[in-house]
Amino acid sequence: MRTLLRALAVMTVGLVLARGAHAQDLADYDYENLTFRGIGFDYGYIWPSKVQPAPMYSMRLDLGFLGPAVRISPSISYWSSRFRTSQLDVLADRLEALPPLVDRGVVVSARDLGEIAWSDLVISLDAHVVWTAPLNVITFLGAGGAVHALNGRGDVIDDTFIEDLLDSNAAGVNVMAGFEFRPIQRMRIYGEGRYSIGSDIRYPAVRIGASLMLPPRTPATTPQGGR
Repeated sequence: MRTLLRALAVMTVGLVLARGAHAQDLADYDYENLTFRGIGFDYGYIWPSKVQPAPMYSMRLDLGFLGPAVRISPSISYWSSRFRTSQLDVLADRLEALPPLVDRGVVVSARDLGEIAWSDLVISLDAHVVWTAPLNVITFLGAGGAVHALNGRGDVIDDTFIEDLLDSNAAGVNVMAGFEFRPIQRMRIYGEGRYSIGSDIRYPAVRIGASLMLPPRTPATTPQGGR
């Protein structure tokens, strides 16, 4: 896992610096260029490890461009789903192997655990390398970091150490690709595919949504490759 995280971190830096690297230097990348440009809401679907596929709801901000064609986009997402039966079997086996239960000869099955739900509140900070395509479509590739706040719950496990085991706050990474187009002034429709990796869970996702954009402050606020 550590090797994978390092590789994705290197890829993030590469994506940020690749666009325009031949003609620009690090002085062109400055947080002072960032400004709030728009807000979007989207609906998505994920296919996680450990739990059933589930819908995801997200809000994302457009903070403009850190440098030439490099857009910064924080977001917050939420999903909730039920554990797969196979994962409940794994959890039951682990509980059954605990010394206090082994000493007493206690047998634990997935049925004993009941239905367990897992939810994830994700705060992400992504960098998009943006360029225009034919028909006035904007396309992007990106990567970023995230914090996952996972919460487990269930009638049987509530207020037990099992619930504590399923609750966690952990860092993760994202990679994504997508497109945007503008059907009317100040509105963008976007679609995105992404893959999220955390220490406790990973999942591919697809998302589609709409953004409301603010009028540009000055013509110079939009670097080459963005609109």
